[in-house]
Amino acid sequence: MVSKRKPIHPTHPVNTSQQNMNFRGAAASDVRGETKGTRPTATPTSIREVLTMMILFVCKKIIFFDINLKVALYLGSLFLVSLIGDFMPYPRTYFARSDNLFNVYFVKIGWFWTLLLTLPYTFITSWIICCGDSKRMLKHHIVRIAIATAFWWIWTKFFNVIETTYGRCTDKRFDTKSSCLKAGFLWNGFDISGHAFILIYSSLVLIEEARPIVSWEAIKEHLRNEEHNRSTQDTGAARNPLSNLKDEEIRRLSYLYTRYTPLIRILFIAMTVLQLLWDVMLVGTMLYFHKMIEKVISGIIAILTWFFTYRFWYASPAILPDPVGRGLFNYQKEKSRPDPIPLRRNPSVVINPSTGKAIPKFMGMPLYTGQRQQGGETPVGNGLHPEPGPSRY
Repeated sequence: MVSKRKPIHPTHPVNTSQQNMNFRGAAASDVRGETKGTRPTATPTSIREVLTMMILFVCKKIIFFDINLKVALYLGSLFLVSLIGDFMPYPRTYFARSDNLFNVYFVKIGWFWTLLLTLPYTFITSWIICCGDSKRMLKHHIVRIAIATAFWWIWTKFFNVIETTYGRCTDKRFDTKSSCLKAGFLWNGFDISGHAFILIYSSLVLIEEARPIVSWEAIKEHLRNEEHNRSTQDTGAARNPLSNLKDEEIRRLSYLYTRYTPLIRILFIAMTVLQLLWDVMLVGTMLYFHKMIEKVISGIIAILTWFFTYRFWYASPAILPDPVGRGLFNYQKEKSRPDPIPLRRNPSVVINPSTGKAIPKFMGMPLYTGQRQQGGETPVGNGLHPEPGPSRY
């Protein structure tokens, strides 16, 4: 009869304290988890939220195309495309008709559509970043829309004055534009393109006023961290953009942000679609309407007006109104400029400061990190061909 085999390892009890001497106990972990500084986790993201963020991402890529390059494209296209059209007329399409749907119901009242989206968007975003301070919102942000409207009105009236003053009727019996047109004749004047002006200026205003959406989702994270810091009274936590706000301002910000963010997203998507429509209609204006010089002058005026207001006036800290996105806190991080690309390739060797001799590099790191043999010629312990260790046999 076969006897029961004895286990190789003894079955006597093992000292639990010695076995777990390299691990933290459960109590220590609990105490560590209750210490201050632990950040709250974000709420789970739904499929609807993911799809919304994807749409917003595409819209941001469209509307926030490099504005300096866009301005250059506007001027270059106005000159080149219009110049070609003056000598070689383009094939007629639906957009060549002045009574096309988009021209009648959108371009002719283009500033109305721009205000219809820009005004509520600027109102809501400014109200939120001002933490519900209506006076600050009106004084520092809504004024920008009023200034843009004033410039639009002044320039369009100026264009009409130029045309009526320096033009003439095809029938010399009529001296005014209104009487000439009523009689069925044509009025020939220097007609600076109001369409080109309104399309370019509206596009630039839409792009500038839409910028609060950049890093808008970061406000939610800042609110969650700041509310946690204040509830736990964690004074050692990292600084938060909302740290300087009062408790009442935090409560108003949290309420307004949660309630109006869906509306802000809808308005932003609509602004992107409208800006795309303005670019399409601008191409139609380049192809079929006005002379080249009339379109180029109107485009230059639109760009100079945008540059004066958004790049010079609003950027001056001592002059109101504030630039877009400035409120009681700063949630948009300024992107640091990337390092310039070297014109020459980095050398594949580095000079050892102690010996003055060259050390080969691989992927920017010294290839030989060990000590050298006597004479300093043959590397040893370089990581690629390690020294043979003692024999195992």
